[in-house]
Amino acid sequence: MTSQAERIDELLSSVPVMPVLVIEDEADALPLADALVAGGIHAVEITLRTPAALPAVKAIATERKDIIIGTGTVLTEKDLMNSIDAGAQFCVSPGLTTILATAAGQHMDRCPLLPGVATASEAMRAEEAGFERLKFFPAEPAGGAPYLASLAGPLPRLKFCPTGSITPDKAPAYKKLKNVFTVGGSWLTPKDLLKAKDWAGVEALAREAAAL
Repeated sequence: MTSQAERIDELLSSVPVMPVLVIEDEADALPLADALVAGGIHAVEITLRTPAALPAVKAIATERKDIIIGTGTVLTEKDLMNSIDAGAQFCVSPGLTTILATAAGQHMDRCPLLPGVATASEAMRAEEAGFERLKFFPAEPAGGAPYLASLAGPLPRLKFCPTGSITPDKAPAYKKLKNVFTVGGSWLTPKDLLKAKDWAGVEALAREAAAL
């Protein structure tokens, strides 16, 4: 069976920055996806924090085959299964529980889980459970790029997607790390642009991020 690391690498290794989206209006899903793709970003994480999240995932998964769609804030087995049913290609969690790890292991080929860790001990437990691609969260409050760099020596098999309070000026420091495969951030889709449906503005931010 394909490993979690192989599946995540297949999906996200060529993605420079992965937008973390909070979608309030399902109607925004397709034009938002189009703006990101036009700017050179081909993967997104839609957090399960609003009623519009799963319908937005389903719309993008069905109508836009040129973008890799994942869900975030996946906390339970039910969240995982709902994500799979909506068409998600990967899931992201802020942490990792035994129940979630077991459920994710059963669906790794269809929808690999990227679990969150904030410490070396959490990273070791995740690796022990079969996860070698991890979300470093919350990145900045947990120690930022210097802390993540310090994990590369003792945990050489692990690679991370840092997410949490990362800004455009902080992202390059993460991208330089050998144990980072992509950077997650919400700065590509600020609330004011989404509210104004300023898709040209989103595209411009995506283009800047893709240049990283």
